[in-house]
Amino acid sequence: MTEVRVPADWPASAEAARAEQDRLRPLVDVTGPGPAAPRLVAGLDVAYAESGDRLAAAVVVLETSGLTVVDAAVAVGRAAFGYVPGLFAFRELPALLDALDRLTAAPELLVCDGHGLAHPRRFGLACHLGVLTGLPAVGVGKTPLVGTWDPPAPRRGSWSDLRDGTDTVGRVLRTRDGVKPVFVSVGHRMSLDNATAQVLALSPNFRLPETTRAADRRCREALAGQLG
Repeated sequence: MTEVRVPADWPASAEAARAEQDRLRPLVDVTGPGPAAPRLVAGLDVAYAESGDRLAAAVVVLETSGLTVVDAAVAVGRAAFGYVPGLFAFRELPALLDALDRLTAAPELLVCDGHGLAHPRRFGLACHLGVLTGLPAVGVGKTPLVGTWDPPAPRRGSWSDLRDGTDTVGRVLRTRDGVKPVFVSVGHRMSLDNATAQVLALSPNFRLPETTRAADRRCREALAGQLG
């Protein structure tokens, strides 16, 4: 497994990273509608070493008919940017893009372990990946970065709006009866209705989508192998 190389023009300062977000943000398509019945969906996740700045980025492609893995790729390297709130995507993007380039099966939708519009600067990881790849993308966060919400009803499929001021930036979605919800937001080329429907369809048995669960396993295994 080769080491991820960070592009020479990758932002090196918070000021440069924010300027890049400002440049790319207008390119985000928040209406979609996105694929209604995608056959191949990719989950993306990153695992970090307990010490140092080593990381492993995994992309796992699932066939939606049986939620079975049909392709996967992992890239291992170092965080490409410091830890700055609101700029976290810049740490992970080079490795995630490297892993995406290694796939042999082309996904129709990216499901990111992170946020899209539900971000302080309205440009989270799912937005950034969607714009750079041109693929429809959705963010699914375990915890919110921004916003207020009313608790959704306890039954699976219930949701409430995630609001930041006067803006609706996502949905708080219950994927299992009586279990903590997840936070769904549009990344790129998707409507919020479709993003919600796709995340629910990908989460038949657990709180998190099978795409996220598969990518989480793969990147943790890869990181453990690199360090072992």
